[in-house]
Amino acid sequence: MQDMRPEEIVGDYREYTLSLYGYGSRRVLVTDIETPYPEGRLIVSRTDPNGFITHVNRSFVLMSGYTEQELIGSPHSILRHPDMPSVAFRGLWDTLRAGKTWQGYVKNLRKDGGYYWVKATVIPNVRGGKVIGYTSVRRKPSRQMVEQSKALYQTLV
Repeated sequence: MQDMRPEEIVGDYREYTLSLYGYGSRRVLVTDIETPYPEGRLIVSRTDPNGFITHVNRSFVLMSGYTEQELIGSPHSILRHPDMPSVAFRGLWDTLRAGKTWQGYVKNLRKDGGYYWVKATVIPNVRGGKVIGYTSVRRKPSRQMVEQSKALYQTLV
């Protein structure tokens, strides 16, 4: 996965190096600019069993700031914000590998260094008794749940 590039960042930024399970490390550039989640929209994506993106909808492209071509074939962790504790994603993967649906609140990193919050639901796609991938549907979270999630994640980082 490629490092983020300063010329693509909007505003002042901080630099972090994230260790991404199975993908090595990635340099990310992070601003304090939040993109509000649009009313009435769902962000939808599908991945293969290893978390590589195979489908995105237009809302996902718009919110992430990446093009569809940049997203397809990339690991979903391209959106990993350094404020998200790795234990949160461990819980997601443990739940999915058990064949169950996962729900939670996620702070995602945009290509321009900004961020946006989502309420995510991730569902295993099963065909013939075998998981062939995952579908993630994200919706607008309540501000109350965003604030609770921020407080919780600060204790887990």
